[in-house]
Amino acid sequence: MDPQWINELIEEIGTDGVTINETALLQHSQDESHHPGVSPDVVASPKNTEQVATILRTASRYGIPVTPYGAGSGLDGGAIPLHNGISLDFTRMDRILHFSPEDMSVTVQPGITRLALNKQINSHGLHFPIDPGADASIGGMTATNASGTTAVRYGSMRDQVLDLEVVLADGRVIHTGSRAKKSSSGYHLNGLFTGSEGTLGIITGITLKLHGTPEHLIAARCTFPSPKACAEAAHLILMSGIPVQRIELVDSESIRQVNAYGQYAFPEEHSLFFEFAGTKGGVEEEASLAEELMKDAGCSHWERAAGSKERSEIWRARHELSYAFSHIPGKKMLGSDVCVPLSHLADLVVHARTLIEGSGLLGGVFGHVGDGNFHTSIVYDPKKPHEREKALHINEELVLKALQSGGTCTGEHGVGIGKKKYQVQEHGEAAAVMASFKHLLDPEGILNPGKIFD
Repeated sequence: MDPQWINELIEEIGTDGVTINETALLQHSQDESHHPGVSPDVVASPKNTEQVATILRTASRYGIPVTPYGAGSGLDGGAIPLHNGISLDFTRMDRILHFSPEDMSVTVQPGITRLALNKQINSHGLHFPIDPGADASIGGMTATNASGTTAVRYGSMRDQVLDLEVVLADGRVIHTGSRAKKSSSGYHLNGLFTGSEGTLGIITGITLKLHGTPEHLIAARCTFPSPKACAEAAHLILMSGIPVQRIELVDSESIRQVNAYGQYAFPEEHSLFFEFAGTKGGVEEEASLAEELMKDAGCSHWERAAGSKERSEIWRARHELSYAFSHIPGKKMLGSDVCVPLSHLADLVVHARTLIEGSGLLGGVFGHVGDGNFHTSIVYDPKKPHEREKALHINEELVLKALQSGGTCTGEHGVGIGKKKYQVQEHGEAAAVMASFKHLLDPEGILNPGKIFD
């Protein structure tokens, strides 16, 4: 390997911003996914947009791959540097650049995490609502078009982005929008770069919409005899017009695993979790109406709580679910997601449960049933290749069923490595159009190569 480009990087951004330390290389070789890690040649940690542009100009000149790295919490290999090169770590770019409470907007660097952002803005009566579960970086959430438990009310990252500052492969810096709440001017570049997973440009600034903090919150939980009954009950809530803030399904196997993990005693039945937010009177009325609807639908174990500690306890089984599956000694977890039209959700959830039970593997089905997005967590023994193959087969069968139902291969995890092979099947001729955008903006193919498209 010609070290000249590494020497140039060190000269341009300093020894504190470039490392070939083995521990750092190992850390940046993988994310939270099941995909095998690949070490970069160097880790570069820029402080600002100018340094990112400098890194990309150098990478372009030498043809060096560049893979962005945020919090490393991705679930489909988006941050793995498949072709080595530079892992672009945004840990040092974690500041709020402009906060305008009166405009209900904020501009941040990509390395700030969602919890750190909310900690700084909550005292102004504002919050950023997108919650993918992990304390992901805002840059990573934008790159994957993340959503999470609040998507039923607030949508995804794409719905929250007003403007992006993006460094292109050749070092040019562009803005994709403005601080205005809407625009009819030009092509919708916000939508193009949000969800592009670092394959079209490197995001160095994100201007986001903010929302008022609700006056009152109520959490609730109930159980049903089957996953299908849960999904149908969730659809009933949505059809009623109740503006629920969160509505989540967790199947009985997942509850059982959470109980074993935390030594809890939650009812080991298929469960729905709710959160209602707004004014005190309105929320109390919405929660009461939801209770009436759920009991008419045949639920059991209805619980509700308004205090913060009690709300956390009700939601504990949902919040600790991923840890319960991923911390089984000697096992690995393969997590995946699909999203389908609401009318197909119940059938897909049943299909997922049937596939897992037929495989003989331990696994759970859960997700954001308010918008048709659900997940599977499947546990396998890494020393037994046939178990991993079974887990991958379940994932593939679910994706194919989702596509047949008019859905998508991923609702929020991103394409990364694992969902590349479904792009043509899902998008048809539009996949070629997307590939042409990639070639136009990154003709040398240095930006996160091997992701979304080969």
